[in-house]
Amino acid sequence: MIATRLTADAGAELPLIGGAMYPCSNPELVPAVSRAGGIGIVQPISLTFVYRHAFREGIRLIRTLTDRPIGMNALIEASSRSYRRRMEEWVDVALEEGIRFFVTSLGKPRWVVDRVAAVGGIVYHNVTDLRWGLKALDSGVHGFIAVNRNAGGHAGTLLPEALLVELADLGRPVVCAGGIGAPEDFVAALRMGYAGVQMGTRLIATPECLCSEAYKQAIVKANADDIVLSERITGVPLAVLDTPYVRRVGLKAGPVARWMLRGHRRKHWMRTLYALRSLFRLRRSSIVPTATADYWQAGRSVAGIHEIKPVAQVLEEFGKAAIAAFPPGPSRPGTGENHPPLPATPAKKTEGENSEQGRR
Repeated sequence: MIATRLTADAGAELPLIGGAMYPCSNPELVPAVSRAGGIGIVQPISLTFVYRHAFREGIRLIRTLTDRPIGMNALIEASSRSYRRRMEEWVDVALEEGIRFFVTSLGKPRWVVDRVAAVGGIVYHNVTDLRWGLKALDSGVHGFIAVNRNAGGHAGTLLPEALLVELADLGRPVVCAGGIGAPEDFVAALRMGYAGVQMGTRLIATPECLCSEAYKQAIVKANADDIVLSERITGVPLAVLDTPYVRRVGLKAGPVARWMLRGHRRKHWMRTLYALRSLFRLRRSSIVPTATADYWQAGRSVAGIHEIKPVAQVLEEFGKAAIAAFPPGPSRPGTGENHPPLPATPAKKTEGENSEQGRR
């Protein structure tokens, strides 16, 4: 119902991406986003390591829960050859299973773009500033996920307005990632000229997400000032909730880790060690109700999250706010390409089309 370049590229009704989250992207959450009008993104390591599905079978399970488009997240960090081979296999499987929308992170996404574009697919790349935007553009990406300083996980350093200014002239749609917790945040991002938003933290506080109830309640109770950056999980700043455990262990990496990360060759070993350790630590702290090491990833969007709500209700409220902010009317030049979008007038639905599976 709200047409932008993102909705055209993703095959969605709302210009909203359900961000891939480790370990929070369980196979029930992903299709819930797509059913509600956005596009849910599969996080391969969550699907296979946390929720114990073979990758192809996991995608097929998600397909039984929605017939709408879903996407895949490809982290293309190149420090491990075995990981690169595994990611190539996952991308190939995703393409074979009909996925055509991909969100890439880290590194140069050229090889993903080449494989995906060859079958008519689309690749959006996570960037935090103009330098990474130019590298992604050189790799042929179709759009940018602009990760700002309000995001959870590995956040950027720029505010949403400044980041859009840096990327707006590159000729690709730009999606706002970070700080989207309430309908007014969604509308504000569209007013700035973003082609849509990527949302993560808000989706954790839903019944469809299988993270622990303690984690969800911590998000509901938190304010923006309760988000801190910790280097102790992945070696680089990670946005997490400020819990007693986080305060007790501190936010900075230890002296040995900092020394390892400064060396050209040593840093790859240290990053690999951090990556492996973080897989276990984040899985346990986010999923296990009795975990004592509570590293809970979240962004500053917690300020707009006040209760646990079903995904469908969250996205319905976002959509209604956008419709109210941008009344239907004739198309504008540049709509959805760093200009405010204009909703299409929704067609009158039949009783069958109003059903959960009939709204396409």
